[in-house]
Amino acid sequence: MASSSALPRRPLGRTGLEVSAIGFGTAPLGDLYKHLDDNIAISAVERAFALGINLLDTSPLYGHGLSEHRCGAALRRVPRERIVVCTKVGRWMDPLRRSDGGSGFVGGAPHRAVIDYSYDGTMRSVEQSLLRLGTDRLDLLLIHDVDVWTHGAAMEQRFAEAMGGAYVALDRLRGDGVIAGIGIGVNEAEMCVRFAQAGSFDVMLLAGRYSLLEQPALEVFLPLAQQQGIGVMLGGVFNSGDFGDRCGGRRQI
Repeated sequence: MASSSALPRRPLGRTGLEVSAIGFGTAPLGDLYKHLDDNIAISAVERAFALGINLLDTSPLYGHGLSEHRCGAALRRVPRERIVVCTKVGRWMDPLRRSDGGSGFVGGAPHRAVIDYSYDGTMRSVEQSLLRLGTDRLDLLLIHDVDVWTHGAAMEQRFAEAMGGAYVALDRLRGDGVIAGIGIGVNEAEMCVRFAQAGSFDVMLLAGRYSLLEQPALEVFLPLAQQQGIGVMLGGVFNSGDFGDRCGGRRQI
């Protein structure tokens, strides 16, 4: 598929990967806030590829696997080597228990998301993602949602589990050459700093904390990432539509 737009490419930290300056985040493809037609979802990914976007970010959480399924359908229509696929660990899907509906996704697959930052749970999550995406390799793996926003008072326990389990698993996969880079995906700049100081990470996805409204990442995290050579991906730079609300504009989800 030929690109109709020459988006600039940038090196992503020390991964050796070149990614488009704009990536494609796929939470809405998991039926976030409203149901999305399969054909529209898959066509949106294909259109992003056609416009020169080569960074595809997804997660098992998004629609409890539905986003990865839809991304996989689009991936099979382009040469795999053209796309940098990023997904996450920290949850695996239990097909024998129905979703409890607590994740904000109105549709998606009916499977229950099990929070699990252990070594074995991480490996199970990776295996499930490979099957849903229909690929034999992943480029980036991020430990997902180890922050106060997600876990509240249990965050310290989750942080210890992530470093003692998920990090060890991802570090092994990186060392074996199975993936190009490992990192985290969180909603708080403070947690990016903690992880950066606790382990060797290649890339971090920070959602909502470096935007037109607020920039807490600017003081400590971004200088630290630059110092350590950590690639940074910024999600929710319009605060998921909140910027439009506060400025009198229409909110777009």
